Amino acid sequence: MTDRADDLAAALFSELFMADQLARNRLSKALPKGMELSHFGVLNLLARTGDERTPAQLARAFHVTRGAMTNTLSRLEWAGHVHIRPDWDDARRKFVSISPAGRGARDAALASITPLIAQAVAELGADRVRAVLPVLRALRTGFEPDEQS
Repeated sequence: MTDRADDLAAALFSELFMADQLARNRLSKALPKGMELSHFGVLNLLARTGDERTPAQLARAFHVTRGAMTNTLSRLEWAGHVHIRPDWDDARRKFVSISPAGRGARDAALASITPLIAQAVAELGADRVRAVLPVLRALRTGFEPDEQS
């Protein structure tokens, strides 16, 4: 890379990291008391798909370690937001599903953060957001690990 390309790359990632940090901070403060972004992410995925997932599948989906996902799931189970059951065919494996209380907690969290997200889109303008989404998706997919990794 040339110095100019290095500077461009550094500026891009500096902006991405700062935007990520600020967005996470703002959304975390808007979530209902006791809910973390990781909790919301898991509940949102389970609510959207409507399917059970294994802890390993959830860890892969969020690009976190199995240990980190186990911690998140333990907290969600303690709060009554997920059900964790054994796989009846393989006792070493478990399945996670969202509970009715978890669906309610997810809906409350979504209601609390939606105004912030809508405001950000309104301030940027829908056309600018639509224009940048393909670039951000391409950047993300370029960093996703191969399935063999």
